[in-house]
Amino acid sequence: MNTPQITPWSDPTPPTESTLKGLCADEGLNPYSWSNGPLDMYSAHSHSYDKVIYVIRGSITFGLPELGRKLTLNAGDRLDLPAGTIHDAVVGAEGVACLEAHK
Repeated sequence: MNTPQITPWSDPTPPTESTLKGLCADEGLNPYSWSNGPLDMYSAHSHSYDKVIYVIRGSITFGLPELGRKLTLNAGDRLDLPAGTIHDAVVGAEGVACLEAHK
């Protein structure tokens, strides 16, 4: 994993939290949940580990300043974020709930 990747949710029906936990378990990942209120923001930062994020409900936009890109995730979408990737984030107008696991 060298660059951040989004895997869009392909089903028109949003997934349940248990469905997303099952997808994580299939990969041997142990996710935890977190949530933020509408329009919450995270300033630019990075992590020393690879990260997998699934959106349970709501939306969040990740900014990738070094790549000049923004990635918006909605319910069911997955983000694979490599260690060391500088990113910021802005939560959507309805807030967001996510599952996150570290690789």
